[in-house]
Amino acid sequence: MKFHRRTLIGAGLATIALLAAPAAVIPAAMAEPGAWSSEPVRIVVTFPPGGTSDLVARLLAKHLDADFGQKAVVDNRPGAAGTVAAGYVAQQAPDGTALLLANNAPFTIAPTRFKSIPYKPIEGFTHVAYIGASAPGLFVQPSAGITTVEQYIATAKNKEQTYGSSGVGSISHILGEAVDAALGVESIHVPYKGSSPAIQDFRAGVLDTFYDMVVQNSKMIEDKEAVAIAIASPERNPQVPNVPTFREQGFDIVIENWVGLSGPAGIDAGMAAKIHETVLAVFANPDVQKRLIELGITHTAMSSADYTAFVAKSIEVWAPLIKAAGIKE
Repeated sequence: MKFHRRTLIGAGLATIALLAAPAAVIPAAMAEPGAWSSEPVRIVVTFPPGGTSDLVARLLAKHLDADFGQKAVVDNRPGAAGTVAAGYVAQQAPDGTALLLANNAPFTIAPTRFKSIPYKPIEGFTHVAYIGASAPGLFVQPSAGITTVEQYIATAKNKEQTYGSSGVGSISHILGEAVDAALGVESIHVPYKGSSPAIQDFRAGVLDTFYDMVVQNSKMIEDKEAVAIAIASPERNPQVPNVPTFREQGFDIVIENWVGLSGPAGIDAGMAAKIHETVLAVFANPDVQKRLIELGITHTAMSSADYTAFVAKSIEVWAPLIKAAGIKE
């Protein structure tokens, strides 16, 4: 049984490596960037304040107002692995005033993890604009003296390790299970409601390891509060150049957390095009690009049609990973 689980995860990871680097196709402009509603737009976030999705949403809201006169506010609606926020947006009027800061949780993971969800991930939304992706990694305690994946394997085979994640079914949980399977070790998963409490327990010595976005935790690395032994990106991130990838250490593990902007199904094509072009214009701003880099997000321009196809394909590719990880409910 263990062999089959590892085989499924290995096959899924190989395919995810392809998904993690979408083609940088810059779509032809269909509308002039600018405000699309006289009403404030709510950008609904699936997580509590402070995480990557929340920071991206606030960055977008700030520049929509400052650069294009489109009032926007961030509306955090965490819960049920992102399905609370996604379900809420899916039920709103398709007038462009309610948009979801989409990510893996409600679209890539939830459709397989849960027996039923309160929305249709493809037909129930107008997938407007892909934004980019960031990569999580494996952090260990500095006192453990571990700096490589091979050293981690040796330690984990002698003493079962605990690892913290931002919740059951989160990308950090999926990565933790994938790493266990690929490395041939068994760890104890400790789920939290968000990454912040997991990191707090790690700092207190409660956890041996944790998985989270690497660049977002670069200060912990610099302060030697944690050692990032591997990042699950295709290549090293220039923001944390000393953190090696799993791939370069002999393990083909590439799992990235993508973000995009999606609205309810039925948004008028002209309005959707205007939102799309405006969002692309925001993320073409050098100051915004600099902030995305600081957050560890690689921005990629993608047409709305390609973004929709990307979401559909990601569900298909991640399904065996989720099932193999044993978190299907």
